[in-house]
Amino acid sequence: MNALRWLERHFEELICCVCLTIISVSVFAQVVARYVFEVALHWTEEVASISMVWAVYMGASLCVRERFHIRIMVVVSSLPRGFGRITIFAADLAWALFCAFMIKISWDYLAVLWKFTSRSPSLGIDQFYPQSVLLFGYALMLIRLIQVYVDWYRGGAEGLPGMLDEDGDKSLEDEEAHI
Repeated sequence: MNALRWLERHFEELICCVCLTIISVSVFAQVVARYVFEVALHWTEEVASISMVWAVYMGASLCVRERFHIRIMVVVSSLPRGFGRITIFAADLAWALFCAFMIKISWDYLAVLWKFTSRSPSLGIDQFYPQSVLLFGYALMLIRLIQVYVDWYRGGAEGLPGMLDEDGDKSLEDEEAHI
């Protein structure tokens, strides 16, 4: 059970770190191949770009979970508490609806890719698999957004959903113990 809790807490970070490592290794391999061996590796650019896209979508999901997306919290905090909550709820509802819309669009796009296969130029892999990041990324963002609200509600629904305590009363150890 501890492994599942760790994976739930660090899934996006794990994928991002693996993707960034793949990017670094493939770019380094290309540089060494070109300047040391005077040979061009055709697969490195494609591997690096696929890894970059996966890292971006997993990073976006991580930002949803940690509530790191850009927000004008100075303005929201200056509003009366009830109106601030409504503003956050409205923004999160719009985000959830956008994610649901993108899940539908991604599903349709992947259905076309499944029906009409397309191979990548260098690696020769079916484009369905790297392009599945769209469906996977938006679904994970929606799940993480719902998770923020479930945790907020279980925690007593005080303050704004998923917002950190600005006074620093909540330490990292307290947060890890809660999980």
